[in-house]
Amino acid sequence: MKFALQINSSPYHSSASWTAYRFAVSVLAQQHEIYRIFFYHDAIYHALKTVTPPDDEMSLFKCWRELAKNHDLDLVVCISAAQRRGLLSENLATGFRLGGLGQLLEATLLADRFLVFG
Repeated sequence: MKFALQINSSPYHSSASWTAYRFAVSVLAQQHEIYRIFFYHDAIYHALKTVTPPDDEMSLFKCWRELAKNHDLDLVVCISAAQRRGLLSENLATGFRLGGLGQLLEATLLADRFLVFG
């Protein structure tokens, strides 16, 4: 089965981002596919390369990057949401890319299941 995910919440303001990450790990472990993960609204902060959580906290930023690298995932950050929040391309972390709502629409059309977190 092919999934597409949309994440709306910032990395540390709710458990939605962690839930999305754990869901993605579980789906991939069961040999399913994730077509695209779309970071929208405050979720764009997942892609900010200058994020440095304290040493005793988990870094969702690093989790997403590693998962994407290991499974060749498409991590798309909404360009409009990013611009509104001051995230420019030079602040975008490796492994993420800027995209528009067209990529979100494409993901919903090509995936078997579309899930929204946050």
